[in-house]
Amino acid sequence: MSSTLTPEREAAHDDGDDGGRAERDRLIVESLQTSQRRSEGVKLRRGLTFLLMTLVLPGSAQVAAGHRRLGRFALRVWATLWVLALLTGLFVLLWHSAAITVLTAPLTLRVVQVLLVVLGVAWALLFLDAWRLSSPPEMARRHRLGFALLSLGLAFAVAAGLVASANVVSAQRELVSSVFAGGGDKAAKAGRINILLMGGDAGPDRTGLRPDSMTVASVDQETGRTVLISLPRNMEKAPFPASSPMHKKFPKGFDCPNDVCMLNAVYTYAMSHKELYPKVKNPGAQATKEAIEGVTGLTINYWSLIDLKGFEDLVDALGGITMDVYRKVPIGGGPTHPIYGYVEAGKNRHLDGKEALWFARSRSDSSDWDRIVRQKCVMNAMLNQLDPVTVLTKFNGIASASKEIVATDIPSSQVSTMLDLAQKAKTKPVGSLAIVPPLLKKPADPDFGKIRAAIADQIAKSEAMDAPKPSASAAPSGNASASSKPKTSSNGSGSSDPAKKGVDTSNLSKVCSA
Repeated sequence: MSSTLTPEREAAHDDGDDGGRAERDRLIVESLQTSQRRSEGVKLRRGLTFLLMTLVLPGSAQVAAGHRRLGRFALRVWATLWVLALLTGLFVLLWHSAAITVLTAPLTLRVVQVLLVVLGVAWALLFLDAWRLSSPPEMARRHRLGFALLSLGLAFAVAAGLVASANVVSAQRELVSSVFAGGGDKAAKAGRINILLMGGDAGPDRTGLRPDSMTVASVDQETGRTVLISLPRNMEKAPFPASSPMHKKFPKGFDCPNDVCMLNAVYTYAMSHKELYPKVKNPGAQATKEAIEGVTGLTINYWSLIDLKGFEDLVDALGGITMDVYRKVPIGGGPTHPIYGYVEAGKNRHLDGKEALWFARSRSDSSDWDRIVRQKCVMNAMLNQLDPVTVLTKFNGIASASKEIVATDIPSSQVSTMLDLAQKAKTKPVGSLAIVPPLLKKPADPDFGKIRAAIADQIAKSEAMDAPKPSASAAPSGNASASSKPKTSSNGSGSSDPAKKGVDTSNLSKVCSA
């Protein structure tokens, strides 16, 4: 017996079939969409993984993608660079001085500079190749732009970073080549390295450069303990060693009519008579060094000359210096320049280049002695703040300023020695001696025997600080006692001079404290 469906039942049956087909179609569509999303996610993750592999281990993405020749070459290069880095680290740890000498050599720096540029370009190309291997056209449209930007960003970041590092290396190479010309004497004298620091200003109202600031930094080779010996620019009759060409011209010292042959004029005279030093690059500095040797009785190993007009740029390149300003100092002043501001007094004041320069050199309302003290305070502050991190992070600016304002006969091979001494010096108080009244009663007629004795005594006191203490302390000599509290010169206001405050001027930390 056959069953017959009514029209109503047939319609319901058809509706049921349509509903089932619609449900199946919906499930199929959802399944396809889910599969597509999973595929898109897999492709994105694959691309991101390639980028991460290239960042961490350049060349590994190419190996994983089947481009093994390129990938293996890149991996070998990467491994070689790590081995070289480790060997360099061991070299620095085990043979510090030799490592610094090798690493600061112009040829080494040139090789490193080129290597960094090549490495930066090659690494960036590996990132772009990793982007290509990720098959961007197969990615979801919404992922393509972001992935491309990420790939380009990483490529640019590594390339820019390595090129910037190459620029730092280039600045280092140019600094070493232009500043550290060499010619000094690296042998310690009685266990000390003596460095003449000169600050000069070749202003438009002057004929040539005159080093108005002359300070000898006498550094103990073993401990780094330092004594700063300041000499007045107006000292006359400076004697020259018998070996000096200037000794033949001035056998009785640097003296001439009208009191114009002051200590700071030695530089100008030698530069105007270069025939006296036919094989010397800077006759003025060499002659001044010889004059300082005659005055102090010390053998000078090296000299360094800083243009005070460019000193401002150097301090700004460091980001300024923080120091105690023990007295208010005018900015400007003199017969042709009115006072137009002040470096305000205060503890832990942060000075920019302009303020630091005027604090060091201002003559208004001041004595020569006070000016010498202020220059030493600035030197001391810079010594304490020239740490490796500061130098590294601001090296380009420091190098750029230094090339313009610094000249020295320290050879590049001795840079590591100077850095070691500077690091040692930072850990100990800096001693101080100024050749001023009463040690120097008359600048036109100095008692050089008394000056040399005071310098020798101050150095001996400095060295005694690192020696075992004797059972009975010896009384200080008369010269040291007299030189430790010098009076102000007659041309100063004097009221703010540290010497008149009763401060022990042999202790630079106390002198410079606000």
